[in-house]
Amino acid sequence: MPQFLLFCVGGVIGFVVDAGILRLLVSGLDMNAYAARLVSFLCAATATWLWNRHNTFRGTRRYGLLGEWTRYLLAMSGGFAVNYGTYALLYTFVPLVQRYPELGVAAGSVAGLVVNYASSRWWIYRREQDTPSG
Repeated sequence: MPQFLLFCVGGVIGFVVDAGILRLLVSGLDMNAYAARLVSFLCAATATWLWNRHNTFRGTRRYGLLGEWTRYLLAMSGGFAVNYGTYALLYTFVPLVQRYPELGVAAGSVAGLVVNYASSRWWIYRREQDTPSG
């Protein structure tokens, strides 16, 4: 359970990065909210990868830096699909989320949490003793 809590702390960090960059891109640079979310997610995923690499899954590195980052982003794509789908639906149909897109980011983050943790725990940072013997 402590590992899951550390993963959640990383998720909060990711949310702050995601929501902050989204707000900057949408309000500050007048970028389309759907496209801006793709950029903000990439930044947030990189922030959570750094956190998880150094804190949540410390000592379980199996790949080089670029390989691990690439696998992490690939692993997060399932959670991102859930996350972005939730965000897009809420942004499209809920006026409050259109005014405050961060609310859609928060809902999407919660929706993608389990998928992201499972893919990190069982693929990217799997320990050798977690590997099924064949």
